[in-house]
Amino acid sequence: MLERVLIANRGEIALRILRACRELGIETVAVHSKADRELKHVRLADQAVCIGPPPSAQSYLNIPAIISVAEVTNADAIHPGYGFLSENADFAEQVEKSGFVFIGPRAETIRIMGDKVAAKHQMKRSGVPTVPGSEGAIPEDPDEILRIARDIGYPVIVKASAGGGGRGMRVVHNEEVLLSSIQVTQSEAMAAFGSPVVYIEKFLQRPRHVEVQVLADGQGGAVYLGDRDCSLQRRHQKVIEEAPAPGIGERQRTEIGEACVRACLDIGYRGAGTFEFLYEDGGFYFIEMNTRVQVEHPVTEMITGVDIVREQLLIASGEKLSLRQEDINFSGHSIECRINAEDPRNFMPSPGKINTFHAPGGPGVRVDSHIYSGYTVPPHYDSLIGKLITHGDTRESALAKMRQALDELIVEGIRTNAALHRELVVDPSFMAGGVSIHYLESKLEHER
Repeated sequence: MLERVLIANRGEIALRILRACRELGIETVAVHSKADRELKHVRLADQAVCIGPPPSAQSYLNIPAIISVAEVTNADAIHPGYGFLSENADFAEQVEKSGFVFIGPRAETIRIMGDKVAAKHQMKRSGVPTVPGSEGAIPEDPDEILRIARDIGYPVIVKASAGGGGRGMRVVHNEEVLLSSIQVTQSEAMAAFGSPVVYIEKFLQRPRHVEVQVLADGQGGAVYLGDRDCSLQRRHQKVIEEAPAPGIGERQRTEIGEACVRACLDIGYRGAGTFEFLYEDGGFYFIEMNTRVQVEHPVTEMITGVDIVREQLLIASGEKLSLRQEDINFSGHSIECRINAEDPRNFMPSPGKINTFHAPGGPGVRVDSHIYSGYTVPPHYDSLIGKLITHGDTRESALAKMRQALDELIVEGIRTNAALHRELVVDPSFMAGGVSIHYLESKLEHER
């Protein structure tokens, strides 16, 4: 078992990792910026070290500083959480070369799955369904590009192979603007990601975002923990997530889960991971794999009873996966609302001091948050301040509990998006289940 883990992150996920470590008897080292001295996990950690000023580039993205702290504190391993360096293959490689355990996949796995073209090829080999598109990066011959797009059928979407977070994408509706759109996307991709490689895929008109959670030990063991629907999004950022995804038959759910497990075994995957799909007209289409723990992992934990972060730590300790697929039992339904420090109408960040915080409670209610009364939300980082999660025997029960929990939630001193969530959990289309990824933005645009 690992003895001491450095938590290379901040906020709610850092606190979540600390709790899992404590349960396993693992000591913790918190690294933090000067703006984060008062974070809850920093106060609770066995050791805490400041690694730089508030800007992320000088603190949470400062690889030499993080590894130096691991050395001086005699840490065994580094947990990257999500965001920041969690999917940085160079960081994973340097951690391992420095003699520490990286709590996540191997660097080469992160590289493969971080390259959308390479990832798509690998998924095809493993039998995971993919979106119709170019076989890898587009060719240089303009006529060949036009032919490929005609075969796919318009509209198509041009994507940067190294893109992410909704950047490096452009929808093209006709062939007259295809070549110019590709040139613009290539330039943007080079500037943003350091690579001009792009590819073309069929643009699905009204898809849902459905993802499959997996755990694998890199030693021949792998399981899937069901699926999640994350279709309520704004600017490609998830707002509400739920598990399981509504309206998907058990046979299809099993087939896609088993395909993801095969892919994990084919690539020797290690740790927690998520296969992300677009789902439309009964078809799954792979878009990418996230090689880390997800923000929305609690809804999966609520319906399976599996502690995903604990399993990450056990796998990183070299243990074989103790779970078999037949051990995974799915129970009820879970919903998660991301609570952000932002105006619920114009979505402008709302940093500042929290005068009062009251967390809701009751059966089937979970709050993952690092905030407390008197805590000051800094302006330097992502606006997520907590996650409100409910679980019920049915989707309707989970929704009813979420409505009550949102009514009980009190955050005074700053603005939050709780008011938006209160609207969404009584929205007839969302209540019916199965809205597309475009639904929320369309709704917000219509209400302006």
